[in-house]
Amino acid sequence: MTKRVLITGAAGNLGGFLARFLLGGEHLLRLMVHKTRLPYDITDYENAEMCWADLGTPSTLFPCCKDVDCVVHFAGKLFEPGPRRFLPITNTQYAKNLIQAARDQGVSRFVLISFPHVEGPTTPDQPATVRRDQVPASVHARTRLEEENLLFDMCAKAALEPVVLRAGMVYARGVLMIDAARKLMRRRLLGVWRKPTWIHLISLRDFLRATRAAIDRPELRGVYNLGDDQPVTLQEFLDRCATHWGLSRPWRAPRFLFYVAAWMVETYARIFRTASPLTVDFMRIGMVPYAMDTGRMRKELVSKLKYPTLTEGLSEM
Repeated sequence: MTKRVLITGAAGNLGGFLARFLLGGEHLLRLMVHKTRLPYDITDYENAEMCWADLGTPSTLFPCCKDVDCVVHFAGKLFEPGPRRFLPITNTQYAKNLIQAARDQGVSRFVLISFPHVEGPTTPDQPATVRRDQVPASVHARTRLEEENLLFDMCAKAALEPVVLRAGMVYARGVLMIDAARKLMRRRLLGVWRKPTWIHLISLRDFLRATRAAIDRPELRGVYNLGDDQPVTLQEFLDRCATHWGLSRPWRAPRFLFYVAAWMVETYARIFRTASPLTVDFMRIGMVPYAMDTGRMRKELVSKLKYPTLTEGLSEM
């Protein structure tokens, strides 16, 4: 069944990957941009159009949501100092504006891309489920959880179906964080703290398949954890990537040194008004271990993964 799908953050990394994954398919795509233009060409595709909107200006959102069946929300703000100052606006107020526009325009489904850190520390023995009552340590996770709860509250008495996809670490060539790690490894600049930290991976291809299923499958509602079959530690993941790329493994250092480095980068960015690729809050969320119960994803979205573990998925790196 053909649907009109609005993708916010379509000029960004994962939003751009989803848009290109769906280009030329059965759905009609409306790709929302704000300050950054699309880094790919859609002129040859009859099923795609671009729309401009500012999430902070509700009146610009109504035309983008008109005649839309499903919204997939990626857009956000990163790489700036002082996330405590702007994230309550960009993650919460902006989401409220978009959800309200979707409700008013009769959109059927709203898919929010989130992450498992909203449940706080979890492990393979005590995996994240679908809880929405925790108090995460980082501002990023706390405001994203507020965004999730806002979505469910605003959809409680509406026809709009709320779907939250809590994706683990998405990996593949072209994914921003993966490419950055490879560049830093080449220069022997990538380090990691010594304490093993659980992470739950999902390949880019499987993430895109699960997101497409969240758009397509009828009568979906609720939270879905997106991850593969076998959580690993961050340290193991980086070491195996280094071996696969033929590079030296990341060096190890005490945790506090990473906080010091993040504070220095963030302070410099604040003083000289530059981008801040590292912040103290990034380090805070990065050190939170997470592993997930992915049973609902397997049952309702993707029953069989293309890359069930990192061993198979390394071919995508």
